[in-house]
Amino acid sequence: MNIIISNSSDTPIYSQIAEGIQKSIISGELTEGDSLPSIRALAKELSVSVITTKKAYEVLEAQGYIKTQPGKGSVVSARSSSLAREHRISEMEQHLLAAADIARELGIGAEELAETAKALYSEDLG
Repeated sequence: MNIIISNSSDTPIYSQIAEGIQKSIISGELTEGDSLPSIRALAKELSVSVITTKKAYEVLEAQGYIKTQPGKGSVVSARSSSLAREHRISEMEQHLLAAADIARELGIGAEELAETAKALYSEDLG
């Protein structure tokens, strides 16, 4: 798991940490049941405060990506795979909306857009 944080970003550091872990879960690098580093270990590795790392883990737990067990640490939750799928579907929908907007601008109808999408999809599989 490679988390990159930037002190010059407008995004709070705890959010950057949470997003980094979330990306590792969504990409499949981390899967259900995988252990996360302890809050202290991750704080030390990233050179941030324990409070910052703790807040990142709290955010991920609230979102359902991880489950924390006192004395045992944090693990990727069983719900994470369905959350990851929902996230990817949402990304796909955003791309499709953008494609639909471009098609409308070009005067391309829904049927032609669907045919193009189907051809591209089949091409990727073949």
